[in-house]
Amino acid sequence: MKKVLKNVTFVILLLKMCIIFGQENATQKRIIIDVGHGGKDSGAIGVNGIQEKDVVLEIANAILKLNNNLAKPLDIYLTRYNDTLISLSDRPKLSNALKAELFVSLHCNHSDNPNARGVEVYVSNKQSKYQDDSVWFAFRMQDALNKKLGFESRGVKSADFQVVRETISDCPSVLLELGFLSNWDESFYLGKPETLRTMALIILMELNNYLNAGL
Repeated sequence: MKKVLKNVTFVILLLKMCIIFGQENATQKRIIIDVGHGGKDSGAIGVNGIQEKDVVLEIANAILKLNNNLAKPLDIYLTRYNDTLISLSDRPKLSNALKAELFVSLHCNHSDNPNARGVEVYVSNKQSKYQDDSVWFAFRMQDALNKKLGFESRGVKSADFQVVRETISDCPSVLLELGFLSNWDESFYLGKPETLRTMALIILMELNNYLNAGL
């Protein structure tokens, strides 16, 4: 049976965020959002023609815009702010140079199976003192996207992706696969600006939850 993605009211989530962000954070942790692909590297191409590099950049820029409008913005940096290609080795270097305390890489998925759907969250399979924190954050993020947007949860998995492998020694690090562009329903859903704005808000709320957890 087809899983229906939810049309979440952005205003309701925004009101909830205002209440949450009214709380005082004991410390300000620096967060790096890695915006996947870019430039000549389009990433996955949706069945409706949308490109992964554009989807994740729009989400990242929406996160920044929402964050900048807060009375007390979080300390967030992006690995790219426009349609440029940053090498896989330079992304972790930037995170390490800025002494990030959380690294989140944004991507969309693709499969030869057009029925494949849902959100996957990856952590590094490299052992680190930040492994438990990474897994905790990964489950929280997946749960939020499932409950608030209706994306199927495909599990938290470990992999050897370079950007998480080369950041996990210095901070908690996760890679988000935010739906399948090879799936018609999800590709259409991710092509809607209101979906990306709501997804950005959910991610921002979970970043704040991470800060308040005092990890």
